[in-house]
Amino acid sequence: MNYTELAPQYVRDIAPYQPGKPIPELARELGLDPADIVKLASNENPLGASPKAIAAMHEAIASIALYPDGNGYELKSALSQRYEVNLANVVLGNGSNDVLELVAHAFLSPGDKAVFSDHAFAVYPLATQAVGATGVSVAAKNYGHDLNAMLAAAIEHQPKVVFIANPNNPTGTYFGEIELMGFLRALPQNILVVLDEAYNEYLSDEFRFDSVRYLKDFPNLIISRTFSKAYGLAGLRVGYAIAHEQVVDMLNRVRQPFNVNSVAQAAAVAALQDKEFVRQTYLLNQQGMEQITAGLRAMGLSFIPSFGNFVSFKVAGAAHIFRRLLELGVIVRPVANYAMPDFLRVSIGTEQENAKFLSALEQAIGESK
Repeated sequence: MNYTELAPQYVRDIAPYQPGKPIPELARELGLDPADIVKLASNENPLGASPKAIAAMHEAIASIALYPDGNGYELKSALSQRYEVNLANVVLGNGSNDVLELVAHAFLSPGDKAVFSDHAFAVYPLATQAVGATGVSVAAKNYGHDLNAMLAAAIEHQPKVVFIANPNNPTGTYFGEIELMGFLRALPQNILVVLDEAYNEYLSDEFRFDSVRYLKDFPNLIISRTFSKAYGLAGLRVGYAIAHEQVVDMLNRVRQPFNVNSVAQAAAVAALQDKEFVRQTYLLNQQGMEQITAGLRAMGLSFIPSFGNFVSFKVAGAAHIFRRLLELGVIVRPVANYAMPDFLRVSIGTEQENAKFLSALEQAIGESK
């Protein structure tokens, strides 16, 4: 009996998501000391988590024998106050990935379509395909979203959902407020728009804008964010979306009752209040981005200017360089599955981690010549 045949064909056709390689796995594979390995593959916060969030976690552990608040009242209240929206406009997810999947489960079914960009986050096509819907991928412009082309595709294909990321992962590209407004105004309001802002906290004041205020004019807008990046809570898996109350109602109908655990909820509430930690995270990222990009330029490597906490760079023999970096104790991310076979993506780390990466990269490139 071939049990895979019991699954729908559209599930069998899914290529599983490949996460960044964990440090313990690399240590086992190559016999390396975990202390000597630098992981710059998953866009994690090199500062860790906010001390306030860590303290809240310790306090919450005393109650882990109890189920978490299935409605996430404290966290939703904190988010509603921060963004000046009603509780009914907020839905919680087990990471923002969960939010993306909730959208697919609530609004897509076999025969429906979703539009997204080439080189955009891999979960968009995965979530679409997992419910039997059809993904329409639109050609990128300079590795970023071509909103005009995506608008044309939406009008042609009449999808139920459009996924857009700002900044985008893995390219780090960004589009401005005027571009977004033009897109939303021209798009029919019976098409939902998921605006994935997982890296919003890494934008400078010059580029950041208040997307939440557009919900009043565009009830088809769903804003997705996460505590995994700048807030440093990747291991707890907690994200959220802000949307029209009717949209949130549908998302809650397919959401698992206890999808965000009690420790994660407590940590997220505390992290949201620690603005100084987020400021330090932003400043470290700015300094690290300058360090990494200067090093890439010095090696004559081209890269995609990034607005996130990572940068994708082009290097000859990317697959070989990736493997050699692993041997040298540096984990980065290959992005061939994003139709970028000649690129690698490196997350911004501490000054010391960045320096180790640049040194290892220079060595790997030198050996390959």
